[in-house]
Amino acid sequence: MTEAADPRSPGTGDAPTGQHHPAACDGALTRAFGFLGKRWNGVILATLQHGPLGYAELRRAVEGISDSVLSERLSELSGAGLTVREVEPGPPVMVRYRLTPDGTALMPILGELAGWASRHLPETPAAPQRRARN
Repeated sequence: MTEAADPRSPGTGDAPTGQHHPAACDGALTRAFGFLGKRWNGVILATLQHGPLGYAELRRAVEGISDSVLSERLSELSGAGLTVREVEPGPPVMVRYRLTPDGTALMPILGELAGWASRHLPETPAAPQRRARN
């Protein structure tokens, strides 16, 4: 006689309907917050929800981000299928970034998270500006 696999065991697929599978939930949340919790990713996505932006427009809209970090984050967001880089033929040639349908689907969730944060998390004072060294 063979034993049936325990549906709560990791690696056995989805939990039966109506059952909570904590390992799958925790894994999904870990992946989501690992990606969206990375500094600037959520801010870039939220900025693009209002429509496509060129690189310079995006750089101005996301205050405090460096060019190298913005480029890196845009590549990550594109790799995750949340944004797309579009080249519009010129002259002048224009590069614009926009949300994909998957990125757009994330906007209500980010809005809910922002609303929750404004209601439940205290605001922290702005970090002091660093003084330039000569």
